[in-house]
Amino acid sequence: MFKRSVGLAILIAVSMFVFITAAQTISFEKFHFSENKKAPEPEPEPAVVVKKPAPIIFGIPTDTLEIVEGTVERGENLSQILASFNISPVTIDQLARKSKKIFDVRRINAKRNYIILHAQDSAQTARYFIYEPNEVEYVIYDLNGELDIRLEKREVEVVERAIAGFIESSLFESILAAGGSPQLVNHFADIYAWRLNLSRLQPGDHFKLIYDERQVNGNVIGFGKIKAAYFEHEGKPLYAIAFGQEGQKAGYYDQDGKSLKKAFLREPLEYSRISSRYTMNRFHPVQKRYKPHLGTDFAAPRGTPIRTVGDGVVLEASYTKGNGYYVKIKHNKTYTTQYLHMSKFAKGIRRGSRVSQGQTIGYVGSTGLATGPHLCYRFWKNGKQVDALKVKLPSAHPIEKKYREAFEELKSELEGKLMAIEPKGVQQELLATEQQKSFNEEEV
Repeated sequence: MFKRSVGLAILIAVSMFVFITAAQTISFEKFHFSENKKAPEPEPEPAVVVKKPAPIIFGIPTDTLEIVEGTVERGENLSQILASFNISPVTIDQLARKSKKIFDVRRINAKRNYIILHAQDSAQTARYFIYEPNEVEYVIYDLNGELDIRLEKREVEVVERAIAGFIESSLFESILAAGGSPQLVNHFADIYAWRLNLSRLQPGDHFKLIYDERQVNGNVIGFGKIKAAYFEHEGKPLYAIAFGQEGQKAGYYDQDGKSLKKAFLREPLEYSRISSRYTMNRFHPVQKRYKPHLGTDFAAPRGTPIRTVGDGVVLEASYTKGNGYYVKIKHNKTYTTQYLHMSKFAKGIRRGSRVSQGQTIGYVGSTGLATGPHLCYRFWKNGKQVDALKVKLPSAHPIEKKYREAFEELKSELEGKLMAIEPKGVQQELLATEQQKSFNEEEV
């Protein structure tokens, strides 16, 4: 009996030990599992989408409009451009009539940019057509309601710049390497053409220029006048100071106040080559015989602008079988010039018209007795035809005494700026800035 009781007690004790041990193990594992289990991450909040405001195009809000940008194709007109935007030919005709005095739609040219703002619907009806004839102007055609046309101008910023450099190969390449443009080279060459033989410049000659640069929205659209220039040739300095005297067009004067130009330009074309000179015995390519050629022929592409070499009055703007379209100009009692074989006259050129030096009077052609596009340029002195390339031309007037003090003050200021520029090759620095709202600035 006793043994059975002891055995039962031992069994109960072992069972209790196993139960307690198992309970502790389960409790530990539960605790350990809870300790290592990661808490669930919170759900991410939905991103807030901020809608950007619709752009304003040329002052027009576009929140209810779609924007289409394009470029006028060759031969394309306004009717063709707007045909896909639900604008009828009747509306185009009304628009053309109404816009004629503001900006004629016939002046819309190829390769110019435009913008169409159309409704956000299936018809895509155009509400506005904006055309940019140049970098400064833009025309807004309002196609809503009564139709409205406005010609606007962007603000033009004029920045004064300076460049300097040494001649290494040619003037053209040296000015371009210094940060200039082909247009700037031509202007510089016109200023110095009477005093320097620009085809005989030497390595080591150097130049400095102060000029105006036109910008629209930070983009360069061209340059204005050269305000001052310095050129040192074979160690000899020659300044060019832009200065205007009352009643006269502004010109360029050296450090002594003498004009840098003659009363006449040496040549009537900017881009050309001499194909035939003044001679008393030349074989005529059309008439096939030898005869005097009392002019100078300049070969140039058809349409090249022809400029009058001096101020004067148009004596004739006519056509003959031999001369083709030609213009004859009387400059004063001593000098007369004639320009032959034009393709056409420039606008406003007719008998009695007054012209100024450098003004375009016509365009190169091959009318009359001519085998190809060129200009025959003729020159009279005291009623006798002479060689235009050999005649000694009179100088323009120097600074008048009453303007001498003003000229000296301006010269001193510009000389200081020029001397501050180091001719180290490529250089372009900002000197000053001014605002200009008119595109048609008076040029030197």
